Amino acid sequence: MSQKKSRGGAAAREDADELSRSPLQAVLLADSFTLKFRPITLERPKVLLPLVNVPMIDYTLSWLETEGVEEVFVFCCAHAQQVKEHLEEAGWTGKPAAREVAVMAVESHDAISAGDALRVMYGRGLINGDFVLISGDTISNMSLKEALQEHKDRRKKDPLAVMTMIIKHSKPSILTHQTRLGNDEIVIALAPETKELLYYEDRADSSQLSVAIDKDILANNPTLQLHNNMEDCYIDICSPDVLSLFTDNFDYQHLRRHFVKGLLVDDIMGYKIYTHEIHSSYAARIDNFRSYDAVSKDIIQRWTYPMVPDVLSFGNCHEMKLHRQGIYKASDVTLSHSAQIGANSVIGNATSIGEQCKISNTVIGEGCSIGKNVLIHGSYIWDNVIIEDGCKVSNSLVCDDVHLRAGAIVEPGCILSFKIKVGKNVVVPAYSKVSLLDKPSNEDSDEELEYADTNSGVTDSAPFSSTRSNADYPTIVSEDDDLGASETGTSGVLGYIWASGDTGIQEEWRQSIAPIPKEKLQDLQHAVSVDNDVGSEEDLINRPSEADRDNDSEISVIEDDDYTKFEKEVEETFQRAVDGVHQDNLILEINALRLSYSLQHADCAGAVFYSIMRAALVAAQSTNAYLPCFPPPLYIDSLLKTAADTLIKWKDLLRNYTKTVDEEMEILLKFEEMCQEITKEFSPLFSKILPYLYDKEIVSEDAILRWAEEKENADEPDKVFVKQSDVFIQWLKEAEEEDEDDKEEE
Repeated sequence: MSQKKSRGGAAAREDADELSRSPLQAVLLADSFTLKFRPITLERPKVLLPLVNVPMIDYTLSWLETEGVEEVFVFCCAHAQQVKEHLEEAGWTGKPAAREVAVMAVESHDAISAGDALRVMYGRGLINGDFVLISGDTISNMSLKEALQEHKDRRKKDPLAVMTMIIKHSKPSILTHQTRLGNDEIVIALAPETKELLYYEDRADSSQLSVAIDKDILANNPTLQLHNNMEDCYIDICSPDVLSLFTDNFDYQHLRRHFVKGLLVDDIMGYKIYTHEIHSSYAARIDNFRSYDAVSKDIIQRWTYPMVPDVLSFGNCHEMKLHRQGIYKASDVTLSHSAQIGANSVIGNATSIGEQCKISNTVIGEGCSIGKNVLIHGSYIWDNVIIEDGCKVSNSLVCDDVHLRAGAIVEPGCILSFKIKVGKNVVVPAYSKVSLLDKPSNEDSDEELEYADTNSGVTDSAPFSSTRSNADYPTIVSEDDDLGASETGTSGVLGYIWASGDTGIQEEWRQSIAPIPKEKLQDLQHAVSVDNDVGSEEDLINRPSEADRDNDSEISVIEDDDYTKFEKEVEETFQRAVDGVHQDNLILEINALRLSYSLQHADCAGAVFYSIMRAALVAAQSTNAYLPCFPPPLYIDSLLKTAADTLIKWKDLLRNYTKTVDEEMEILLKFEEMCQEITKEFSPLFSKILPYLYDKEIVSEDAILRWAEEKENADEPDKVFVKQSDVFIQWLKEAEEEDEDDKEEE
């Protein structure tokens, strides 16, 4: 093995210039090798599942094409024929001139892991130089140029630098120990100057208050950065040596838990992995149903631009048009005049929506028929779905050709797989997964050929039945007289309910489309507060002993700007509330974030205000009146109105964090900062929004006058907004003097 390393190193030095001129290639894994999207993926591969009505793989291929990748090898395993047919129908393969990128499917029915896939790629001899390794469930708009150049420069200096991983900041919740994408938190250690990866743990035990890092790492790196606030984007830039390393070691199955961690602990070969952190751009992998929901909302709200519905167009996909409040509609939509379509919703082509329907924060596919008085919130309705009168669907996913009879209720967190039929007035309990296919046992051959994690339980299940007794699953009662027992048994639902493995239904909330229940958040917050009380004493006892383990090493951990990251986390948390999370749950999550960063109540006030105003700006920019072709007064008025509406909607949330004058002042200081640096669009509106904040009792007279007083001796650039608001401030002062005179007369 060491001999192979020597040959690879020599080749890299000799052919560095030649490799730099080779076509940029990518290996796209069209199989996730996990079970998290079952039962859906038993019938359709994950990369072909619609994400805001576009198959996931099309986003990935579009990004690779945009970034100048010239050859993409799509590795197909499960449902390979479906993947190949889609690539041809969407125009990725077939006609050579149809695309700027050459896409070729590589098929294998023997691979059961990512490691197997890369061994097949090595055997085919298709990769000629450095390549991008990515999954077909990854959405990004980042520029690869800088990361690619860093990787190539390192390779010229050190042939052992075999991989560059893309990461981004995303602090996990202190309550769930998960990111907003529903992924487990990771702990990584980096060399501050070179960004070399020194330690990686993607399944950190959340019950442990400490991380065990090999003392050799600490001895060889007197200064390091230790992060639990980074997210792995699963976008890697690799040298050809990566493929040969997988071929040499058949123990490498999982890309991170086996390969990355294996290289980090291998001090004989000396291979190195580096990281590249992205800041303003977007990158996320859809790993579970929660991340499916989060990324869908990011796409609708245009964080992924240009990977958005009204820009992307593939094969037979119909054109979408963006309307006010982030509503996307295809041209051929039949919409009743009394139907209400709420913000952040998508309606696909040839879909009809009946009278008195209310649709909000929902994606509806093509060819759907929605009856009268239907309520749908926070859900994903795929193609050719029939939903009859009076149905209710909340925070659930409904696959193609599902039929909900009149009055059916689908509670939060449900997954209804293809062609499921639900009878009249049937209630599908929260977190149910229903499929026409029974859940495979361990002995069954899995058509999907997925590589199961060690914690993926697979058990037998029985059909949905109102006579079934199970502590984990509530009874389903049907009033459907039309569906007979021959079709649905006694339940009125055609399909099997899937058991949740060893964890039970109580843990389904962790990776569900549905928001985390308020009761669960309260339980988690209580557990965290107890752990903090216990942990503080243990830390005082343990810290000296840990420091004495290696007296020869002076370890310093470089801390990042905690407030900036706290603010970003609050914004992401607030965005979930915009999408339908209850305000009480939002307050719980923000308070938990404050505790995790050890910040003050006033810090919450500034961060929440920032989130609200950012949401107002995004909402205003999504309206036609904010387009650059319109005169400035028109879009300024639109922004002012949107800001006022947003502030009034969330004023109670702000008041929760403005109990004192100091906290109110924090809002004014944050607004100043936003107008000067971050969201300059608000600059001309400062003097108009300030009286509004006062009028709606968000900030008090005392806070405004104290803010103005503190600015009296400031530099001229810091007085801009005080001067802009001078008329209003003088009015407040005069009103205050009149009040004092009245008191004296009394």
